Amino acid sequence: MIKKFAAAALILGGLTASATQAATKWHMPTPYGDANLPTQIAHQFAEEIKTGTGGELDITVHSGASLVKHPEIPRAVRTGQVQMGEVFIGIMGNTHPVFKHDNIPFLATNFEDSEKLWKAAKPEIEKQLDKEGMVLLYTVPWPAQSLYTKAPVSKLADLQGLKMRAYSPSTSRLADLMNTTPTTVQVPEIPQAFSTGIIDAMITSPSTGVNGQAWDYLSHYTDVKAWIPKNVVVVNKRAFRRLDKETQQVILTAAANAEEKGWNGVRAQATKDTATLAQNGITVTEPSPELMTELQKIGEIMIKEWKEEAPEEVGAILNQFYQ
Repeated sequence: MIKKFAAAALILGGLTASATQAATKWHMPTPYGDANLPTQIAHQFAEEIKTGTGGELDITVHSGASLVKHPEIPRAVRTGQVQMGEVFIGIMGNTHPVFKHDNIPFLATNFEDSEKLWKAAKPEIEKQLDKEGMVLLYTVPWPAQSLYTKAPVSKLADLQGLKMRAYSPSTSRLADLMNTTPTTVQVPEIPQAFSTGIIDAMITSPSTGVNGQAWDYLSHYTDVKAWIPKNVVVVNKRAFRRLDKETQQVILTAAANAEEKGWNGVRAQATKDTATLAQNGITVTEPSPELMTELQKIGEIMIKEWKEEAPEEVGAILNQFYQ
């Protein structure tokens, strides 16, 4: 396991040698609060590694962007500022188009299709992360992303001119195509952004709405199920390779367990959180046929644009996905 350090101790009348084990301390920032399923899984992941290594590898999970702000987490892991981190995959879309795969509207809108899309995208994701000095450990999906507003929405014209929250390159482009103004707001800032008029609408998961108590600042949730995004947990490649094989395997096993918990748990979480929105006074409705038709046309545009950004890599993902 991880290298042990021996220390000699002098005890009252004689020499006694005692070996004291110094735990290796790692840090893992995550952008989401402790109430979120991905963060709960991250804590369990860290605890499993601590137990599996007999305490020799101790990972501290820093939730709610308390250690590193969300957009800076990939760089922090890449440069070794922290050893590990969790990030919303789509936020890395400017690095390479493959990171946008699960932020494309109406490409994969249910969990079965989302798992199929992830299987298609994973080789390209791993390849790009490796180039950036990172190793993929696991993913946790979010519930499908739907529309939050302060008034009913039955067609895109109802949104025209509003300030729409954006949190990735793809969501900024989506806001443009919806004739709204994209405004970058990270999760911890959502309540204040609505309350102060910085944003008027957003597309996000029911879980984000519940954890941010969306009923305090908006009134309508239109369940468009536009896409199912994921968080990815990555580790600095050099830090990982410095570990002995046994410790590496403990991490990989814990990562596989975390991914299974995420994909299994998110289904129940989506149902529970959607119900919680309604219980707290938000009007939860199915989208009108007109709104869905308009949104799906936007999805077709974004799929085409996405493929044009990287025909080889994105084309490979889409070919695999559509098989």
